[in-house]
Amino acid sequence: MFETLRVEADGPIGRLTLNRPDKLNPLSGETLAEIAAAARWLDEQPGVKAVIVGGAGRAFSAGADLADFAGPQARPPREAADLGRRMADALEAMRAVSVAAIQGWCVGGGLVLAAACDLRLAADDARFSIPEIDLGIPLAWGGIPRLVREIGPALTKELVMTCRTFDADEARAAGFVNRVVPAAELQASAEALARTLAAKPSHALFSTKRHVNAVTEQMVGTMRSWSDADGLVTALGDPECAEARRAYLRRRRG
Repeated sequence: MFETLRVEADGPIGRLTLNRPDKLNPLSGETLAEIAAAARWLDEQPGVKAVIVGGAGRAFSAGADLADFAGPQARPPREAADLGRRMADALEAMRAVSVAAIQGWCVGGGLVLAAACDLRLAADDARFSIPEIDLGIPLAWGGIPRLVREIGPALTKELVMTCRTFDADEARAAGFVNRVVPAAELQASAEALARTLAAKPSHALFSTKRHVNAVTEQMVGTMRSWSDADGLVTALGDPECAEARRAYLRRRRG
């Protein structure tokens, strides 16, 4: 059913796993579309109350697939640029409570994917970065309002503008992750949390998720992120941004 994901429903527990571990689970256009479709599929499975979102192998996600920058686009530019926002919106709109289990690298769009989840657990080896500006593009996909919602405006500006890496302990101190656990215990901890949630009455659980989301939507306005795609398309055509992107890719290959 999915080419780049593993998706399953096991009673009240669902699982959505990025499944390109050899590439550190990059978020290609195909993967973004599949995550949105998987969120809708999980919504249709009766009885699912909690969904664990993770990445196979040694990383959660290396972020946007850089091969998409180099190769021809299968979709019109603005449609391709809007796939990430649609992915995050679909994941956040799921009725079930989503739990991100983050190990290794969580980069750029991968961090937006995690921010779209309701709860986040990080392994003590998790490392985070938001390199979009070094790539000559703004952070899109609804990433700005979601980060402001979770960690506040000042730290969002610092992390997005400097592109510096930060570790699991800083992510916990900032309020981005709920808990940091030893790497060997990450999956067991995510399963235990999901089962704790799944034992709760559905109506009260889902009503709480919707209530919190309604309150924060009034605060940060993720619905305005439909225009993120326009910023991406503009950046992809800007000469200075294009040179920054080429320099970044040269550093990565070198």
